[in-house]
Amino acid sequence: MQQPNPDQRSVRALDWLNFFVANVQTGFGPFIASYLASHKWTQGEIGLALSVGTISAMVSQVPGGAAVDALRNKKAAAAWAIIAIIISAVLLAASPTVVAVMAAEIFHGFASCMLVPAMAALALALVGRQNLGDRLGRNARWASIGSAVAAGLMGLCGEYFSPRSVFWLTAALALPALVALAMIKYDQNAAYAKPAARPGKAGAAAAGEPRETIFDLLRDRRMLTFAACVVLFHLSNAAMLNLAAGEVTAGMGDNVQLVIAACIIVPQAIVALMSPWVGRTAQAWGRRPVLILGFCALPLRALLFAAVGNPYFLVPVQMLDGLSAAVFGVMLPLIAADVAGGKGRYNLCIGLFGLSAGIGATLSTALAGFIADHLGNTVSFLALASAGAAAVLMVWLAMPETRDALEEENARDATV
Repeated sequence: MQQPNPDQRSVRALDWLNFFVANVQTGFGPFIASYLASHKWTQGEIGLALSVGTISAMVSQVPGGAAVDALRNKKAAAAWAIIAIIISAVLLAASPTVVAVMAAEIFHGFASCMLVPAMAALALALVGRQNLGDRLGRNARWASIGSAVAAGLMGLCGEYFSPRSVFWLTAALALPALVALAMIKYDQNAAYAKPAARPGKAGAAAAGEPRETIFDLLRDRRMLTFAACVVLFHLSNAAMLNLAAGEVTAGMGDNVQLVIAACIIVPQAIVALMSPWVGRTAQAWGRRPVLILGFCALPLRALLFAAVGNPYFLVPVQMLDGLSAAVFGVMLPLIAADVAGGKGRYNLCIGLFGLSAGIGATLSTALAGFIADHLGNTVSFLALASAGAAAVLMVWLAMPETRDALEEENARDATV
């Protein structure tokens, strides 16, 4: 199959799209809690609002991916998602009331679940299956740079103007994202994935064989095994930094915010540096070795946090978070392409993996908090380390290699 040959203008436009989308998504992070608190919301009310957003995102993962699969024009899907995020930011900035905030959280949850698979579909259409790993690594690099830049800009706006200005800035940063999206040119037929011919059915796809159903996808061992790996990954990862920050930064005074900011920025820098290498290595070595490398960082990080005495030790330990985040961010859409990219269900597969991530993250924060309250933080970290070790074992013992034969052959040829 001939691979697409994208023009460099579209490649650079996709870089900037990832940069500005990361800018926009950063505005819906910790800034919401600070903003609502400044408007006299109680912690219980803030928690409820954030839970609505989390539930909305989890519920929307699968239908969002299926909707992107069904739409031939992936640029239109991405554009509508960005516009919905603009509306969400404007609602938050204009009226921090219960109805407006809840509506904004719901809009943002569904829009994000369409935007992520739509951007992955654009990457696949631009570069093709054989070059997708390298492209996804480049996407992750630009998204990490965008997140770090946006965090700094929004922090300055919140400090020197008002907490409300963060969301006006979020809406404004979405406009160049739409401009970058408009500059991308791609083969629309390539983006609208068609089913690949199965062994023994040469030409079946060309003859109009229907795309795989969701039930066919759910019977795929590779999909089910990696979904279990995703649950375990987030079960170990999601609560780790919050638990560590709550334990070791108590009593630090004014330096607390600087330490927490460094704990967020350092992993982003590692992701920006390592993501292209992760993508290239996954193409050359296969998916399993790279997954094992990234997943091994989880139990090691949890054990180091359990032993932390000096709060400033948090920052170097967070470099391990950058390694695991770089691997996970590149490998999830890449393995989705391996499993379902040629069968018309690429974005649905991303949605299923996203749902698995949401389940794991929700369980992580709930279980880690319960264990910490009743048995102490050290036991909670050991439980998170155990989940991380289970994720490593799952990849090692049960996860099949998903790299296809053509990509493996190309990798061998490149080393000759």
